[in-house]
Amino acid sequence: MPREQIRNARILIVDDQPVNVELLERILGRRGYTNLRGLTDAREVPAVYNEFRPDLLLLDLHMPHQDGFTVMDGLKALTPPGAFFPILVLTADITPEAKQRALSMGAKDFLTKPFDPIEVLLRIENLLETRFLHLALRDHNQMLEQRVGERTKELEEAHFEMLERLAVAAEFRDDQTGQHTRRVGELAAILARHLGLARDQVELIRHAAPLHDVGKIGIPDHILLKPGPLTPEEFDVIKTHTTIGARILSGGKFPLLQMAEAIALSHHERWDGKGYPQGLQREAIPLPGRIVALADVFDAIISKRPYKKARPEEEAAAELKRGAGTQFDPRVVEAFLARTPDPV
Repeated sequence: MPREQIRNARILIVDDQPVNVELLERILGRRGYTNLRGLTDAREVPAVYNEFRPDLLLLDLHMPHQDGFTVMDGLKALTPPGAFFPILVLTADITPEAKQRALSMGAKDFLTKPFDPIEVLLRIENLLETRFLHLALRDHNQMLEQRVGERTKELEEAHFEMLERLAVAAEFRDDQTGQHTRRVGELAAILARHLGLARDQVELIRHAAPLHDVGKIGIPDHILLKPGPLTPEEFDVIKTHTTIGARILSGGKFPLLQMAEAIALSHHERWDGKGYPQGLQREAIPLPGRIVALADVFDAIISKRPYKKARPEEEAAAELKRGAGTQFDPRVVEAFLARTPDPV
């Protein structure tokens, strides 16, 4: 530990006898300590502690107005959790009870008066060295936590980016702009927010919803891109994109993939139970699936595809209203009609 760091430590001395405060200041001053503050009224300790931020407290026990035990008890609320703030008790009370009580209340060391100046200095230096080692360890841990946080954020962003690219790759097969997935994610997040979901759930839906049609990767082009009506057999093939997508996303350990799997499987279920692939109805359909079902249909209506023209938003909104209670969860339709741009 650098000697200069030890000598620059801030030391607070509290003793009701001015002569004792002056004695300790002289002893410490000769040793090279310069950041000293002395008090003879213990009631001033909280204010001085907050302003001076001492590295060490030299404390008498028996004082008028407020004794050392009360001072230590009051400092507990001012000391940050986990901080090592050393208190060296210097007292004329030689009873074992006083020593045991002082140490149990937070004192790190205990000396009785009259004390040996050399011993006092050695105890002080030991306590200060421990104090600064503790601070260095805390700073190092904070730096490590910051680095871990930054790395975790980078990995999350890379994870999101890979999933977004997967969603776009699937969507590019029948949407050459590749923007449908992004728009569905944004609208789904807005609806989730209007439905009162927690912020973390809103963000999960924002990132999971774009993967709703990832199963299109497994649908043959001659069916997926067919410009005319589909035969019943072809439509059955189209339906499998829900289960294909769920299989692609299955087994994920992270909430994002788990939600994306549920959305991929359920976003074509209907409120009245006439959807696919499982024929779920009402609340049996996962809420993210109900949300994405509406967001997907709305964007599909207003988007141009190889097999259809884009329609105005007013027509799309009217169609969603007609589907409330049959195709769509009425609460999700209400959220859509009341929606405002998402501020996040």
